[in-house]
Amino acid sequence: MTTIFHTPGQLLKLWRQRRRLSQLALATEADISQRHLSFVESGRAVPSRDMLLRLAEQLDVPLRERNRLLLAAGFAPAYGERPIDAPEFETIRGVIERLLASHAPYPALAVDRHWYLLMGNRPLERLLGGIEPALLEPPINVLRLTLHPQGLASRILNFREWRAHILERLARQADTTADPALASLSEELKDYPVPAGARPHRASRSSHAGIVVPLELAMPDGRVLSLLSTTTVFGTPLDITLEELAIESFFPTDAATQEALQRLDDT
Repeated sequence: MTTIFHTPGQLLKLWRQRRRLSQLALATEADISQRHLSFVESGRAVPSRDMLLRLAEQLDVPLRERNRLLLAAGFAPAYGERPIDAPEFETIRGVIERLLASHAPYPALAVDRHWYLLMGNRPLERLLGGIEPALLEPPINVLRLTLHPQGLASRILNFREWRAHILERLARQADTTADPALASLSEELKDYPVPAGARPHRASRSSHAGIVVPLELAMPDGRVLSLLSTTTVFGTPLDITLEELAIESFFPTDAATQEALQRLDDT
């Protein structure tokens, strides 16, 4: 496999194009001249560390990629990366655990940048009964678990809509982060078969049509849950792991789902 090395100017240009900005627009936002930016991108000028970070900030470059940009220019990385179980993360872990626990009786989970499960609350565990045990072996990929034929796929009543929602979101994430692993995961998910008997892809018949895509999940006892999801991220992170962590919380869309989740939590 051939490794491609980029100069800092080439990397900046790639991110600028990814963000669909002209040189003039970026230069104006970063308060530098278009001529100087052109020289930086072409390699005719050597950018300072501060300039690289300023341009990366304007381009909303992920922290992981900002480190790559700095390394390409011969500077030390600016952002650390610690595992979620690192001692320095004790306070953060406590915050996440409290957020997940306080969301009961509704399911909630924390995932990393590749959608691997980091933490989950008890209501989430109740929804995963009957799934192929191999899919529940760590590390658990939440999207793979959802769309895999031996995962939740056969229980998702609006599978085609939910699958389209996931793939669209994953595509946006891959485009925003330029992470090839996300693009690879997307291709894998696209290859999963549609469950037999899945209803045609059409707008939801619920009152939420045209606003959000609910997850319509059949439970083993015959009850149907209708759930909306929200995403929470940490503001102004200075650590790569923290920036890439997201908390997915699910809420009932109707009284029947609310009651069913409450009963599940009480058992």
